[in-house]
Amino acid sequence: MRILVTGAWNCTKKQLNELESCGHSIVFMQNEKGEMPCAYSEVEGVICNGLFLYHPIEKFTSLHYIQLISAGFDRVPMDYVQFRGIKIYNARGVYSIPMAEFAICGVLQLYKESRYFYKNQEKYEWNKNRGILELYGKTVCIVGCGSVGTECAKRFQAFGCRVIGVDLLPRLDSNYQTIFPLSRLDEALASADVVILTLPLTKDTRYLINEERFRIIKSDSVLVNIARGAVVEEKALLDALEKKLRGAVLDVFEEEPLNQCSPLWEKENVIITPHNSFVGDGNAERLYRLIRVNLEK
Repeated sequence: MRILVTGAWNCTKKQLNELESCGHSIVFMQNEKGEMPCAYSEVEGVICNGLFLYHPIEKFTSLHYIQLISAGFDRVPMDYVQFRGIKIYNARGVYSIPMAEFAICGVLQLYKESRYFYKNQEKYEWNKNRGILELYGKTVCIVGCGSVGTECAKRFQAFGCRVIGVDLLPRLDSNYQTIFPLSRLDEALASADVVILTLPLTKDTRYLINEERFRIIKSDSVLVNIARGAVVEEKALLDALEKKLRGAVLDVFEEEPLNQCSPLWEKENVIITPHNSFVGDGNAERLYRLIRVNLEK
């Protein structure tokens, strides 16, 4: 197969050589926005991230394999892919472990008042805080029970939490006490001390967490968004942070980078990171193993 590999995949020369030794012809393109290094019609497979945002997929007339290095499919014209019968694979499971660790880290920072103690340390002040919370015994609701959500469930369960899930396809899973269908989302939110969003962005999930849902969410709860920014309505979130939520852990935003004028930056009860939760030192090896497996299908 003639495969176009873009610089979105931080591969090694050794890995590319191994793919070629399996009979594939590799064409490398550093910048997905840049000029194509070969004719569109010559490309049979791609390993990329947002290639089709800059190069119309219709030009790839010989394309029959897509490997995304991201977990989401929202940067690909899926209707066209399905119509043409193009095999497409995402990076399912590659980033789940660091994202789950990030979710734990963020909630613990808010529960253990890390910002308060950091500020005291900067000022050399010895002040106790009597408002520290425990994760033990809390109810954690994970909305989106795929690989990321399930890695989160394992870790919160280990802290002694009651873990419930919400998913389009409910199932029996020992990592969750129960998984509700999406139609019962409100019921799950009403009982949760921590809400973790790990579901994909679709036309049905855009602004899933909105003003109405924030009225349902339990007071003093923590919201973690490691899904997509547009799953949460930002104006409603700002209001909830003022009136109801203990805090929010936000790694994704509707517009990225987050505008410097956004009031979210100044919220004491918000942890902001630049779409960074997926980063981990085990990602490269997991992604390469996945690519090899998918190429053999």
